Amino acid sequence: MLITKKMLPRRTILRGLGVTVALPFLDAMVPALSAMSRTAAAPTKRAGFIYVPNGQAMTNWVPSEAGKHFTLPAILRPLEAVRDQVVVVSGLANLEAESRDLGTGPHTRCGSVWLNGVRPKRTEGADIRAGKTADQYAADALGGETPLRSLELALESNYNKGNCDNGYSCAYVNTFSWRTATTPLPMENDPRVVFERLFGEGTTAEQRVSRMRQDRSLLDALTDDIASLKKGLGSRDQTTIGEFLDAVREVEQRIQRSESYNATSELPIERPIGIPPSHEEFAGLMYDLAALAYQADITRVVSFQLGREQSSQAYPFIGVPEADHATSHHGNDPEKILTRTKVNTYHMQLYARFLERLRATPDGDGTLLDHSLLLYGSGMGNANVHSPHNLPLMLAGGGCGELRGGQHLAFSADSPPPMMNLCLNMLDKLDVELESLGDSTGRLAGL
Repeated sequence: MLITKKMLPRRTILRGLGVTVALPFLDAMVPALSAMSRTAAAPTKRAGFIYVPNGQAMTNWVPSEAGKHFTLPAILRPLEAVRDQVVVVSGLANLEAESRDLGTGPHTRCGSVWLNGVRPKRTEGADIRAGKTADQYAADALGGETPLRSLELALESNYNKGNCDNGYSCAYVNTFSWRTATTPLPMENDPRVVFERLFGEGTTAEQRVSRMRQDRSLLDALTDDIASLKKGLGSRDQTTIGEFLDAVREVEQRIQRSESYNATSELPIERPIGIPPSHEEFAGLMYDLAALAYQADITRVVSFQLGREQSSQAYPFIGVPEADHATSHHGNDPEKILTRTKVNTYHMQLYARFLERLRATPDGDGTLLDHSLLLYGSGMGNANVHSPHNLPLMLAGGGCGELRGGQHLAFSADSPPPMMNLCLNMLDKLDVELESLGDSTGRLAGL
């Protein structure tokens, strides 16, 4: 690590007209070094929670071997480049999502129970009730020093109202993130809105529209300040800032291209104008926004819903014209299981690219992936029968040295531990002090 010409606080922010850009971690933010020794700044932990709807093709998800020497099954194969920082967990259950005496509404229960282990109240009205979720406990601990306490993202609209699943309010499927038992957090699926939240400075909607119409970069307002800042920094910090701002500008240009395309094309009325026409580009853009938010320390907690339960998203570009939900009901037909596997593998390819980007992004004495702890999974295992058993779950990242990656932890399906036990393990590694969560019974061994 090089000694730079000036010392910067970790929360250094550049401000222009309607623009706020927090800088990524720089060498200049490390405390002053003596000639013989140095004291590195403690790494910052980040947390992520990524939800995919309607379960997985479990025969192609669960590795056949437990422990460190396991073969990645078809769906997990895109993770090969980062497998040393991945922990596959099988055999867990969310018992509060079981049908019991109420067989209807399984998608609502499985989705809303995923991060809290609390059975949701069946209602179509305003008296919704579930439980505070693990991501929000993480935000309590990690979000006090960042501009955004947490960031909730989605790829599908979240403004459906009324009854969405056999007597359950749409509020339960619009999000999986609950700040309190009665406060679900809305998830944003418009990239422009997310970009403005990260790098705008609270300007009015009219001012934002005016800036967009000028076809200029938001960063143009910071040109002089950026040049002045770079003069006082070492060469490595100058490179880091340049690469970060290039990444911000590149994401902004992708949003502008989408807005330009959507302004002249016919789109469903509910589709926000900033969404790219390609699903792959859309998902990649939202993942990139999450990565930028981590890198600039704008937030340390991101929750991302790739689809709502019972999603009607189709994937004709990978040879699957059927809706996501329809492919989950495969009836154990090998051909239909293969179709479902294509969808699940496509989602994993998107996620793998995100992990690889985090791994390629320096962060102090490591990378963003080294300093992150991410949970990926579904609220159902075998969605063909709406089962909340043997859930597809996976941790990724280093957790600042807290996670021992490259292993498959297999638990007995005959006596499945609650998924909330895994959430407690994860929260422990994020320095969250919590005795219990939902139906938890303790912590999992091996983590």
